[in-house]
Amino acid sequence: MSKILIKNVSITNEGRTFTGNVLIDGEFISRVSENEIPVDRDTCIINGEGKLLLPGVIDDQVHFREPGFTHKGDIYTESRAAIAGGVTSYMEMPNTHPQTISIKALNEKYELAAGKSAANYAFYFGATNDNISEIHKVDPVHTPGVKVFMGASTGNMLVDKRESLEKIFAESPVLIATHCEDETTIRNNIAMCKHKYGEDIPMSCHPLLRSEEACYISSSFAVELANRYNSKLHVLHISTARELSLFEKGPVNSKKITAEGCIHHLWFNDTYYESRDTLIKWNPAIKTEKDRLGLIDAVIDDRIDVIATDHAPHTLIEKSNRYFQAPSGGPMVQHSLLAMLEFVKRGVFTIERVVHKMCHAPAELFSIDRRGYIREGYYADLVLVDPNKSFEITISNLLYKCHWSPLEGEIMHHKIDTTFVNGKIVYQFGEVVENGIHSMALKFNR
Repeated sequence: MSKILIKNVSITNEGRTFTGNVLIDGEFISRVSENEIPVDRDTCIINGEGKLLLPGVIDDQVHFREPGFTHKGDIYTESRAAIAGGVTSYMEMPNTHPQTISIKALNEKYELAAGKSAANYAFYFGATNDNISEIHKVDPVHTPGVKVFMGASTGNMLVDKRESLEKIFAESPVLIATHCEDETTIRNNIAMCKHKYGEDIPMSCHPLLRSEEACYISSSFAVELANRYNSKLHVLHISTARELSLFEKGPVNSKKITAEGCIHHLWFNDTYYESRDTLIKWNPAIKTEKDRLGLIDAVIDDRIDVIATDHAPHTLIEKSNRYFQAPSGGPMVQHSLLAMLEFVKRGVFTIERVVHKMCHAPAELFSIDRRGYIREGYYADLVLVDPNKSFEITISNLLYKCHWSPLEGEIMHHKIDTTFVNGKIVYQFGEVVENGIHSMALKFNR
């Protein structure tokens, strides 16, 4: 059926929550009303009473590992984990193999996704020290941004020449998204730690090696460059309270310089290294409780503009190595919305703020065409949530290819009921609905 009516549901959208009805016609939302919507007999009716209807989540930072690292994850598996978590659109990073540092490699990724992605998709272009001529060719309508690794992480795409960075910030035709950690500071910290521990460094040292200072030096340099060249800058995965002084409060669409927060930095602090060990090894590192609380405050006062996952799967075998051999990153996209709704249950955030940070703000920041809101004429990317069903995150209910989660054992007090992508039901009642590919490449109105 091309028409679906979701009736008597609690809708959270544009800063308010109300009981209403939403009519989907084909790919689009055709009606949103607090009053009854008359429909014909061919319309599929979903009773949403007692449930929550939210815009589909837009995750602006994921690593789905394809091409090149598909033993960890791939577009097929990770996009299905995404829709199981209410994530209907994602923007994927360039540190694959081959790296997405040419227009040819970028186009090949889009071709891969068109045949297998369950969620809407877009792919960042990767910067290097010497590919400014390729960056000039990036199409602002079809590419979310240029990713600049100002700190080394998975994939060895470090951009560390000042001249190269200045050219990128001065000449990029699209938003610049940065990973900010100062390599000199990290190397010095590693040398000191090796002097004490040798090669057998405990995981508790991770936030000391990839320290607050390393983050602040790099983030402040990125902000300095953006101010000098009037660049559109988005600093990814902020992990320290100190860095927050670099960002202003206010609506996301009024800013040239914005910040992203990630679920793991909001959920964990450094006391978890003892129990979770390398499973919570991310770059930038999870840091202190003071930092975690500072990030929460910044989500509330709008210094942090969007919430994402930095979903980055590795196999358990890889993660089971000692400190230097264990890669950084972990899977999170299946539970990001549910984790944020846990914060709502605890009274940390309002549901309106969660929807703003995960749906509205990414759409505004990247100027995404007709997504991120429950509005008439917008694509019907929606998620129906049951707030009365609890479940434990276990290996048996994970869809990640790597088949583990840093949240294993946590109890979630909401459950994803149904996910819609472009008006089609793609996930319902705990199962991916395999009835063809309904996703699209995201379009950016620039």
